[in-house]
Amino acid sequence: MNTQPVEIKILDRLVRVNCPPGQEQALKDAANEFDQRLHRLAERTKVTNTEQLIAIAALNVCHELNDAKQALETVEDQVKQRSALMTSQLDKALAVQGTQK
Repeated sequence: MNTQPVEIKILDRLVRVNCPPGQEQALKDAANEFDQRLHRLAERTKVTNTEQLIAIAALNVCHELNDAKQALETVEDQVKQRSALMTSQLDKALAVQGTQK
């Protein structure tokens, strides 16, 4: 797959990263979100060490991702349960209707 270099700004530093064609804006949006998170975290925690700040932000993002995955799994389980219940009720209704003919 071809990639092209894209410049993004993180903590007032320009970083050049390779990006698949057509994904440039998504990359820039993600970089902007990460940069904003870093600035808010720096203000909130008063951490000035860039590496430590990035590590804390990355851990926070991973924690949020894990929470989102767990929430998605819960919703998927609920959908499966409700689908099975609806299928069972539909099968019963069709069976009753079939015996009435």
